[in-house]
Amino acid sequence: MPQTPIFSTMLGSSCSGQVQPDMGDRCVDPVYQDGNLVSGSLEALIERLVPTMDYYPDRTYIFTFLLSSRVFIHPHELLAKVGQICIKQKQQLETGTEAKLKSFAAKIIQLLKEWTETFPYDFQDEKSMKELKEIAHRITQCDEENGTVKKIISQMTQNLLMALSARSQYQEIREKFRQPVTDKGTILKTKPQSTQKDILSVCCDPLILAQQLTYIELERVSNIYPEDLMQIVSHMDSLDNHKCRGDVTKTYNLEAYDNWFNCLSMLVATEICRVVKKKQRTRMVEFFIDVARECFNIGNFNSMMAIISGMNLSPVARLKKTWSKVKTAKFDVLEHHMDPSSNFCNYRTALQGAAQRSQTANSNREKIVIPVFNLFIKDIYFLHKIHTNRLPNGQINFKKFWEISRQIHDFLTWKQVECPFEKDKKIQSYLLTAPIYSEEALFIASFESEGPENHMEKDSWKTLRY
Repeated sequence: MPQTPIFSTMLGSSCSGQVQPDMGDRCVDPVYQDGNLVSGSLEALIERLVPTMDYYPDRTYIFTFLLSSRVFIHPHELLAKVGQICIKQKQQLETGTEAKLKSFAAKIIQLLKEWTETFPYDFQDEKSMKELKEIAHRITQCDEENGTVKKIISQMTQNLLMALSARSQYQEIREKFRQPVTDKGTILKTKPQSTQKDILSVCCDPLILAQQLTYIELERVSNIYPEDLMQIVSHMDSLDNHKCRGDVTKTYNLEAYDNWFNCLSMLVATEICRVVKKKQRTRMVEFFIDVARECFNIGNFNSMMAIISGMNLSPVARLKKTWSKVKTAKFDVLEHHMDPSSNFCNYRTALQGAAQRSQTANSNREKIVIPVFNLFIKDIYFLHKIHTNRLPNGQINFKKFWEISRQIHDFLTWKQVECPFEKDKKIQSYLLTAPIYSEEALFIASFESEGPENHMEKDSWKTLRY
């Protein structure tokens, strides 16, 4: 479906939201600093959204306001207010020429197109669709003779319904979260090693596995939308348990993506801990180190972090005999990139480098940027918590929402990259369905691989076995 080219021009180096000088006396409420819109009442900001005969808002402003407005007003209520302003504008133009009416109608249609294409989920309920149809009906009256406006609106509505249908179908077939293996009888190594299927029997090339992980990542982020991110920012219960109190359907994709990270970490730990022989276990650790390095080179920081997190889990980290045989120089470099000190300064530097490479890239391979999603969410969370939604004078703190929309726009740009790697069903099936152990099960497998070394571990081992 053809898209209005919104994102290619929006949120550049300057987020001005600066209006044209011929706005007249429409509204004197918004506050500007150095030509940049920084605050205003909800009513004034809505007025800035609606085009006039001589004015069309910046696309940066359209995206930022539509994204942030849901914090203050429901989409169907916003549509109703936009409709009311349209009526006033149309009444003022009816005394003028037909050309002016058509010009005004074209601008309103363009606004509605950008809205329906960027935030189709705003129109999922009957109230919003009703308001959209009422605005569309008024606008078609501006060009009743040749019906051009009516045709454009009809196509826009059809595209919207297709987008809503596609998202609805995805939600119907969404997968169940993978549950870890907890049965001790399943975990205890009673089978010969040769009968156990592991990741190396499916894929022994670190680069290919990193590419398949990237394919899965891009597939998952493609189902995350800007309003999803805004929902979780507005309704986050806590930093460590970012679950939304709002509509579950709006946060499922976020939770599914978060679950994927955790499953990948646990899969890495499971693959390492369940290997019986130390030599093969060492090979498994070094393999995942190479996979993480390839993920870093691709720009897939989320999978890289998940792999490192898996290898840093206590059941894996305690395998001292195994680690003593591992060539850890590569792993040390990876840990340096993901060092949490100074607010993950090293990672942020690497992310910035990948983002700059993406901006000048000629191929999709070089455009890939997949940030560590948990850190991305936390960045927006802190931005949300540090700055208030409203200023002491009651106006909306629009400067805050400029910055939130900039960060969300970056994510949207990255998620639109088409994956350059072909899907390998066999590898992906293993990554997505292979058994993963619970934390307790991991410790059992770990102690079986390398026995407890101190009193605390011995006590834990006894508790776990019986």
